[in-house]
Amino acid sequence: MICLARLNVNPTRMELTRLKKLLLTATRGHKLLKDKLDELMKQFLDIVKENKLLREEAEKSLEEAYKSFIIARAVMSEENLGEALMLPTRSVEVSVSEKNVMSVHVPVFKFNSDDAEKSDVCPYGYAFTSAELDGAVAAFSAAMEPLLKLAESEKTAQLLAQEIEGTRRRVNALENVMIPNYEETIRYIKMKLDENERAGTTRMMKVKDLCYKRDIERKKTLEEEARKKFDAGMIS
Repeated sequence: MICLARLNVNPTRMELTRLKKLLLTATRGHKLLKDKLDELMKQFLDIVKENKLLREEAEKSLEEAYKSFIIARAVMSEENLGEALMLPTRSVEVSVSEKNVMSVHVPVFKFNSDDAEKSDVCPYGYAFTSAELDGAVAAFSAAMEPLLKLAESEKTAQLLAQEIEGTRRRVNALENVMIPNYEETIRYIKMKLDENERAGTTRMMKVKDLCYKRDIERKKTLEEEARKKFDAGMIS
């Protein structure tokens, strides 16, 4: 909805020039923000599609991991299961960096392991454990990567959505408030300047008309005085 409200300014040519410059700047800014909004929407839709695929992958990985773990619990005692998972052999950390997407700083998550070259992810010996537990541990380990990518994708989508909302508000403010107000005020100033110019022209014409009438009256007075002098001379 466009909201027209004339700015409270003096209707002068200086203000007209200033408002024209502001209108030009606002129009350019509106175009840039509109282009940015369109690109943000494109990036957001791409992230949403990627997010859907990552969520399906993560859910599938977790589903397989939980199935394997449930089977492992069924074939192993609680004590053996607890002892097997008590002391992990690998330490994993998540490093967070940033990348720039349309002036939005989005996170980049990455796993850092202190024993990345070690292929065995099982933190236990194989004497009192089952193959089902091995499969569960391997499945949970494999599920970490898609889960981390999913977290990165969802956070990126959230930040892009916030930026889209802020950019849309700025675009709407320029499109529906600022630019119409500048245009309305410029029209008002032009109208007042035209009125002043017409009023000045009218005054000039009236002054000329008065001067013309005064010259005619003066001419008539001089002619009348000359005629009277002439008549007086003829009588004498």
